[in-house]
Amino acid sequence: MILRRRAGTEAERTRWRPPAARLVTVLAALLVLAVLVAPDTITDLTPAAFLRLPLEVLVGVAVLLVLPDRARRPVAVTAGAVLGLLTVLKVLDLGFSAVLARPFDPVLDWALLDDGLGFLGSSTGPAGQVAAVVAAIVVTIAVLVLVTLAVVRLAGVTVRHPRPATRALAVLTPAWVACAVLGAQLVPGVPVAAASAAVAAEQRAVQVPTSLLDQRSFTAALSADPFRNVPADQLLSALHGKDVVLAFVESYGRSALERPELAGPVTAALDAGDAQLASAGFAARSGFLTSPVAGGSSWLAHATMLSGTRVANQARHDALMASDRLTLVSAFAGAGWQTVAVMPGTTGEWPEARFYGHQRVDDFPALGYRGPDLGWASVPDQYTMSAFERMEHGRTDRPPLFAEIALASSHAPWPLIPPVIGWDQVGDGSIFQTFATGEPRDAVWAKGTDAVHSAYSRSIAYSLQTLTSWVQASGDDDLVLIVLGDHQAAPLIVGPDAGRDVPISIVTRDRAVLDRIDGWGWEDGLHPRSDAPVWPMEDFRDRFLTTFGPQDPTAH
Repeated sequence: MILRRRAGTEAERTRWRPPAARLVTVLAALLVLAVLVAPDTITDLTPAAFLRLPLEVLVGVAVLLVLPDRARRPVAVTAGAVLGLLTVLKVLDLGFSAVLARPFDPVLDWALLDDGLGFLGSSTGPAGQVAAVVAAIVVTIAVLVLVTLAVVRLAGVTVRHPRPATRALAVLTPAWVACAVLGAQLVPGVPVAAASAAVAAEQRAVQVPTSLLDQRSFTAALSADPFRNVPADQLLSALHGKDVVLAFVESYGRSALERPELAGPVTAALDAGDAQLASAGFAARSGFLTSPVAGGSSWLAHATMLSGTRVANQARHDALMASDRLTLVSAFAGAGWQTVAVMPGTTGEWPEARFYGHQRVDDFPALGYRGPDLGWASVPDQYTMSAFERMEHGRTDRPPLFAEIALASSHAPWPLIPPVIGWDQVGDGSIFQTFATGEPRDAVWAKGTDAVHSAYSRSIAYSLQTLTSWVQASGDDDLVLIVLGDHQAAPLIVGPDAGRDVPISIVTRDRAVLDRIDGWGWEDGLHPRSDAPVWPMEDFRDRFLTTFGPQDPTAH
């Protein structure tokens, strides 16, 4: 009788759970379901994405039911830790898809996290930077711990209730298979049968060796350069005596010309620029290049443009810097041009300058800017061009000039978008304090999508207006200006399917220069039409060197 009562009491304890324990179990189940079916791209992150049945739940229940008792907890802990790690990587994927339009590469992208942190510090200040680091560490640890504990708890519930678990498995497994075969969808575009975590794990497993093999093949290909043996005095012979300025406009992408909510200020600036240039005797030809990146990592686009090889990640960039590949800069330097980089966003040492072939770097300290401190993009583009004119282009005691200029006013979060003022008013930049709003540097993001679109498009228009105004004021018969975007803006601004095309234009008074590029098929003016030619950005170096130098470089 006593034994029977004890058994009954134990059975009752097994069947009955306090409400708090049941709530914890429900929350654990919701957390595991959420991390299993959550998408890894920001555009797919909708409520409908969670209306799916994950295969991993069915497989996990089946494995737990057949495992011996001593193996169940270690397997649950391991599965929870792996799922937690995949969740952290999925969060990184979401962030990268929102900003850089691609997933996170666990082999090659860790360096970008440090770069992003540096930019955050320059935009929000040291306090914001520290807060971001602390938050990232806390969230990462919390995700790993909570997901692991949730899996262990659900495994315990499954083991304690094998019959209901088996029945549920018997019903849900054929249902999942049927949904997978039939492509069942509760919401259009969202299949009920999901295997996202398994697919993500498989992709990560494939991604590591793929990234390593890609890096090895890229390094080997760097030495395959058709211009390696061309004598320096034959390079760029058709541009003899010209000042060539290569100006990158930050985040100036094709979407700035074609998306209705962005195009207004930009197309107006281009149309006005064409009129300004024509009045000064200049003409332009325009097309598109496909950048290797989107949303950020501008230096990779610069490296691609200058080196004639696709530099799509930091590892490729590092390999390129260790090579002896000819760049546009070193080609000009070898052919007798004075080469200079104007880098208003560079505040410290820039070792890449030696690889590219820049003889001088005019960085932030050298520019002598005394305007408002607004973070990384402090220097307004008009001040950058004014300083370039004063320090480089306007000098008479120099050889022909090749200049690479990075214009940063269109870099998010657009803390200052001033009007184009008279060039004699620019001075040391202190006048731009007049146009500073006094708001936090990233205030525009709190004002909503329309404000972000407006700030972005107005900043691009400002950069273009600055350039055309500079050409009109300071250009001469020997100027050849190449202006292009480095990459599209972030998908949060231009949308998820914007592509990676950027506009490029060549501006000059010299008809002979334009005649040489007639075969390129580029459009007249600064505004390329939607059907204008599109080249990979890495193709530009070879086309340019071939057009303005030896027609058959392989002959050497």
